Amino acid sequence: QLQFVESGGGLVQPGGSLLLACGVSGVIFNAYNMAWYRQAPGEEREFVARISTNSNPRYAGSVKGRFTISRDNAKNTVYLQMNSLKPEDTAVYYCNTYPNTDNGWGQGTQVTVSS
Repeated sequence: QLQFVESGGGLVQPGGSLLLACGVSGVIFNAYNMAWYRQAPGEEREFVARISTNSNPRYAGSVKGRFTISRDNAKNTVYLQMNSLKPEDTAVYYCNTYPNTDNGWGQGTQVTVSS
């Protein structure tokens, strides 16, 4: 059974940084493209960034140049380094496979950007 465990969220001031991590189990991790998604209050879940099996990244326009996605296949973990955070980045962040997200979702990790 596929499981995602996200961590690393918190409260940060605008301009600050956070490093999110997502541990994945129940799948041959290095065979899957992985992605980060986020859901702000009252909004639909949206794509943030993805990384291919050979570590080729792609980003949503709103985070390009500020966020960096990476993966460690030995640890079955995908990361999201978030810099220059803005209040509009406030959301619950989730990881999942890409593009198929039919295997369910983890609990997510809350990121709040506020002064």
